[in-house]
Amino acid sequence: MISNLKQHITGTFNYRSKLLLRFLKWIIISLFIGAVMSVVGFSFRVMLSFVTGFRESHTFVIYFLPLAGLFIVFCYKTLGFYHDKGTNLVLLAVRNNEKMTLRTMLLIFSSTIITHLFGGSAGREGAALQIGGSFGASVGRFLRLDEKDMRIITMCGMSAGFSSIFGTPITSAVFSMEVTSVGIMHYSALVPSVLSAVAAQSLTSFFGADSVGFTVKGIPDTDLLSILKVVILAALCAVIAEVFVITLKAFHHIFQRIAPNKFVRIMIGSAVLIILTLLVGSQTYNGAGVDVINSAFSEKTGWQVFLLKLLFTAVTLGCGFKGGEIVPAFFVGAAFGNFISPILGLDYSFGASVGLIGVFCGVTNCPLASLFMSVELFGIKGIVLYALVCAVSYMLSGYRGLYNSQKIVYSKTKTEFIDKRINE
Repeated sequence: MISNLKQHITGTFNYRSKLLLRFLKWIIISLFIGAVMSVVGFSFRVMLSFVTGFRESHTFVIYFLPLAGLFIVFCYKTLGFYHDKGTNLVLLAVRNNEKMTLRTMLLIFSSTIITHLFGGSAGREGAALQIGGSFGASVGRFLRLDEKDMRIITMCGMSAGFSSIFGTPITSAVFSMEVTSVGIMHYSALVPSVLSAVAAQSLTSFFGADSVGFTVKGIPDTDLLSILKVVILAALCAVIAEVFVITLKAFHHIFQRIAPNKFVRIMIGSAVLIILTLLVGSQTYNGAGVDVINSAFSEKTGWQVFLLKLLFTAVTLGCGFKGGEIVPAFFVGAAFGNFISPILGLDYSFGASVGLIGVFCGVTNCPLASLFMSVELFGIKGIVLYALVCAVSYMLSGYRGLYNSQKIVYSKTKTEFIDKRINE
């Protein structure tokens, strides 16, 4: 009996010692990645702000968009990225240990800046995930981590990159664990992801980056009528999310068919963007469009706003410019919610928040990350309604999404294992 007790104590001690060492290892790694990504993310945000301001005050630079596009294609081809997978590469790195290098980080950083400088309509989260994932994977190779830890450190980098650029640490951590294989959560990455995200956001704020947030007016009481209206609006957001994804995929295939050569393709896309900008008469839909997203919470928008942003983004990303799809999805969602909500008897400001969260959830298939985002962006008030929005949008948006490498592990409507690729 004494011998068994000694073995039990020894076994417990060994287990706890290994657990503590592993915990300390990830504390150090996570803080390091968070610290480095805070510098990278802050620099990225400063440069994006600068080039956006420069473009808005020197509107003629849009005529150089074709040259910018040619330069981006040349850089990717010269550095061996003949078939760039974009954000899909990060998801494959987590699930299949697809190799990511620092070249990926440098390319997406510079090409996204160039896209925004010359008037491409794109976001920044694609860059955030690729920059963070590339850096995390590079650190993992340097430390000679095993295959399983490489997946964790890649998610750690994704969380830090997303958090440093968006300023939403909890959303960033949950998103990196949820987005790859929807239906399961890689809880082994919980400590590294949360810690790196919090560190990155805290240091970025320390450097002077503004916090992301919106003031939402007109949040209704949680009564039966309000719930019914929110369900209808969330269902419409799911439809818009599907339209968003289908449109982006369609334009990508159209450009590929019209111009198999990437240099020709991006030249054609640049010409279309210039013509569209001249027809609209302003650069409202060029760049990320953060100002329009902000204004959707304080003033009414027209029906054409979300449609034009969708068109500009589809052309930009379809022809080969770099950036992300999530900020444009924010734009489309907020503008759509702002426009349609008064028809349902809801405040346009609250409608903008529902649209933003609902479309984000629909295009990413990440209901938990979407719910945390509602809290980080809008505050705790209305969380019950936002939870309902995420649930409805997730269920009704179907098996489509922005990232072809994403998998839905379990059915959205049954307790059934399906392991289904997105958009199949």
